[in-house]
Amino acid sequence: MRLLDSSPLSFHQFPTMPRAVILLSGGLDSTTAATIVKNEGYELFALTIDYGQRHRIEIESAKKIADYLGITNHIVVPVDVRLFGGSSLTSGMEMPKDVPLEQIGQSIPNTYVPARNTVFLALALAYAESVGAEKIYIGISGIDYSGYPDCRPEFLQAFNSLAKLATKSGIETSLPLKSSISVEAPLLTLSKRETILRGLELGVDYSLTVTCYDPSPDGKSCGHCESCLLRISAFREAGVRDPAVYV
Repeated sequence: MRLLDSSPLSFHQFPTMPRAVILLSGGLDSTTAATIVKNEGYELFALTIDYGQRHRIEIESAKKIADYLGITNHIVVPVDVRLFGGSSLTSGMEMPKDVPLEQIGQSIPNTYVPARNTVFLALALAYAESVGAEKIYIGISGIDYSGYPDCRPEFLQAFNSLAKLATKSGIETSLPLKSSISVEAPLLTLSKRETILRGLELGVDYSLTVTCYDPSPDGKSCGHCESCLLRISAFREAGVRDPAVYV
């Protein structure tokens, strides 16, 4: 666990600005979401999950992005779901490559990690309640995604209902938090192209981000997995250069 804070006691002091937890993967979407939230005036508490993913380079990317954004509270939590398997991201299963863009999202690919966002948001909910954060932000999109069920608006709505029932802050009005913790997805209605353009408006340095699911040992993107294909297409549609380094 990586905790960049002088003392846990600081979590329980009265905050001078509203607090939010951001699920920071090190990818394009979560980095854009983090930048949006920072510009809205929140003190950010970043949470990165080390779940045994084959693209572990994204964890180092998340650390660099947290430093770049001035996020002093950044926790990396190990939750090794390789014990479960069920995904090419956490096992030796063959990963789909060079899938035609028009076919991406028509079915759930084997890069789907069972219940990943549910697990991640549950951890983020615990973190948010512990530090007095009023919101949790996640960089999911209901438009440009690979068909994952936990990137849909219905999932977000259901988890918000859970958050109200599952937390002390959701049932006790005497807490400093006057309402339950809510989960927000600022990119939910944006395409990947729109996400990139929004990020560039805010000065996001996309060279720090890692998108590839199957990077080379030296960290270069493969350019052939679904995640790379969506990124390459989005930068092309946006009319700007993709700063990622490809094999």
